[in-house]
Amino acid sequence: MKGKPRVLVVDDEDRNLRLMKAMLQPLGYEVAVAWGGDEALRKVAKIQPDVILLDIMMPKMDGFEVARRLKENDETKVIPIVMVTALRGVRDRVKALEVGADDFLSKPVDKTELTARVNSLLKVKAYNDHMRNYQQELEAEVAKRTEELGQAFEKIKAASIDTILRLSRAAEYRDQDTGAHIRRVSNYAAAIARRMGLNESAVETILYAVPMHDVGKIGIPDKILLKPGKLDPDEREIMKQHTTIGASILEGSDTEFIKLAAVIAITHHERWDGNGYPNRLKGSKIPLGGRITAIADVFDALTSKRPYKKPFPVGKSLRTIKWSRGTCLDPDVVDAFFSIKDEILSIKEQYKDESESRLIRMTDVKT
Repeated sequence: MKGKPRVLVVDDEDRNLRLMKAMLQPLGYEVAVAWGGDEALRKVAKIQPDVILLDIMMPKMDGFEVARRLKENDETKVIPIVMVTALRGVRDRVKALEVGADDFLSKPVDKTELTARVNSLLKVKAYNDHMRNYQQELEAEVAKRTEELGQAFEKIKAASIDTILRLSRAAEYRDQDTGAHIRRVSNYAAAIARRMGLNESAVETILYAVPMHDVGKIGIPDKILLKPGKLDPDEREIMKQHTTIGASILEGSDTEFIKLAAVIAITHHERWDGNGYPNRLKGSKIPLGGRITAIADVFDALTSKRPYKKPFPVGKSLRTIKWSRGTCLDPDVVDAFFSIKDEILSIKEQYKDESESRLIRMTDVKT
């Protein structure tokens, strides 16, 4: 408690106020006075006293009401209140306790008793102030540590995602001009998921899971992966194994986006009509992550250069997507895709390959 302890004396009689002030000031207290309840509430808000000596029997607003209002206010409820009264009935004292009084003084006030009551409650007030300050300091420290942990977590997450992108790019590196493919596909998928009403946590999980959709290609021989022409039936069967290889690489993790990545790896080549691979799943039996990744991957495959093909113009690629609605691709996912076509094309432009930018002018797209 800094400086002199502040005591507020509340009464509606000037004689009582002067008497209390005369007894308290020589004891080293800073004494303020208030004539009645309304002025008392204004003074408390202004000076924040350490103890309040409050008369009960006052006109307009009695001491019970003043105490009740002070104890209901978070800013003033810790200020000790001593009820000063000529009332001696048990019922009156119970009522005073119910509204929050901390102690009592009977009129006429004895100086020794007054000093003891005030000193005792000043210690209570000092302790309450200490505890409140300690709590505020503790909350500030917790908030600081929480922010630091949050920043550390974001750094760890960013490092994890960067590692995933780089390892995913390594799997794709042999049959892609750049690593922009995985960034495009993951951002297409996240945008579609958001358009379909998934919450931001689910959208973020998809954004981080989709880059690993083709991680199983790391197990496919170069002579098949880089073949410039069409694959023969045997080669195609080997190529299909990248889905199960990817799922095997990713299975067993407790991390949500790795678990989703394993599901996407094995389902993103399933078809809506049941003619996909590896498990010939049909319709809604295909997990939504796989269905969303399928359209993102198909669109990027159509518009990108591959060892066996040149990129299709965007307009032709979009028409192909439309024709695939209800056969290869989930109709709802296709509808979501086209409802954000401008955003899809913006993502494509943002993560375009250098070779692609020379061959395709997206501003000329027609659907």
